[in-house]
Amino acid sequence: MSMDFDVLVVGAGIQGAGAAEALAEAGYRVAILEQQGIAAATSCRSSKLIHGGLRYLESGQFQLVRECLHERRWLLANKPQLVRMVPFYIPVYRHSRRSPWTVRLGLTLYALLAGITRSDSRFRAIPRREWDKLSGLNTEDLLAVYRYYDAQTDDAALTRNVTEAAVAKGATLICPGSLVGAELAKQGMLVDYVAEGQLNTLRARVLVNCSGPWVNDTNERCSPQAAVPPLDLVAGTHIELPLTLGDRIFYVEAADGRAVFVMPWKGRTLVGTTERSYRGDPRHVAPTLAEEQYLLQTVQRYFPQTRQLLAKDICDSWAGLRVLPQSKGTPFSRPRDTMLCCDDPKHPRVVAVAGGKLTSYRATARKIVKALRPTLDTVERDLPEEPASTSASSRSEKENH
Repeated sequence: MSMDFDVLVVGAGIQGAGAAEALAEAGYRVAILEQQGIAAATSCRSSKLIHGGLRYLESGQFQLVRECLHERRWLLANKPQLVRMVPFYIPVYRHSRRSPWTVRLGLTLYALLAGITRSDSRFRAIPRREWDKLSGLNTEDLLAVYRYYDAQTDDAALTRNVTEAAVAKGATLICPGSLVGAELAKQGMLVDYVAEGQLNTLRARVLVNCSGPWVNDTNERCSPQAAVPPLDLVAGTHIELPLTLGDRIFYVEAADGRAVFVMPWKGRTLVGTTERSYRGDPRHVAPTLAEEQYLLQTVQRYFPQTRQLLAKDICDSWAGLRVLPQSKGTPFSRPRDTMLCCDDPKHPRVVAVAGGKLTSYRATARKIVKALRPTLDTVERDLPEEPASTSASSRSEKENH
């Protein structure tokens, strides 16, 4: 089977889905190749939040926060069935590493970046007389509680929605389908993949690698390869507890100072996340007992009614993988900007997307379209075609001999 496309997008997580939708909307012929299923990996294992990233202000990532807040506004307006605003509460204690004035300063900057005139950008200090109404929050040594608003979503449902929109705009979904190899020839990228137990070949003018934690593996199967910098995989675990704390989301501080979300999720309470370096097959990432205990102890620190829960009471847990630039520092301190890596910055044939946030998937997609226009909008020369029976794998065998 042989097919021609302008772009092949590898991966149907939120980044691949968003890229495919934007490219199809721009009028290009798009195919999506997904090895497992839509939102099968990181895009169903996030914190389920559409937010600007309040904590990223501490590391000076103001442009990232502004971008995410802009995208949050669009998603709230255009996908209200999937994205909704919810109240977030930040309690500040005597033992907290961030003082009340530090939190207040951060919320002020957050509101300014979101647009201070917007009602959903405003925050307030909760009066002491109302503290007993905050879902059983521990009030011992409590100094202040701040409320602001951000948004929550079902990450997998959002990814499916965006994929369906891409298909509705003309994209072709190949799922399940596994990339074997891609090689630049005179007539474009010739791509071998396996689907339904058969080896197939398609032609695409460019390939966009949105395979998340498999980004390096996919890049190694391409010739040419995108210039991908050294990357680390960072695992983050969430746990689900068999109780509800109401419709509020709490933004609390773990014993080591790390920020943790405690939030409602389908009649349960979702707690996350952790950050640890991960080396191994992304398919095998799983929560550790230490991570589960860390999250359970964190929620018990703030909500006395959960202290009777044991590790065996955890309903469910899962781990997802972030792709971050390699660094000797802690994962928290590393930049969270999406990295677009190309084989040729002027006329790319292979683009690898490393990292990226659920909230800003549309912004990433726009950047991908902009990067590819010099290649896609160039009229192709009338070059001789290779025989249709020549696959990338067979070409490689000939070269090796």
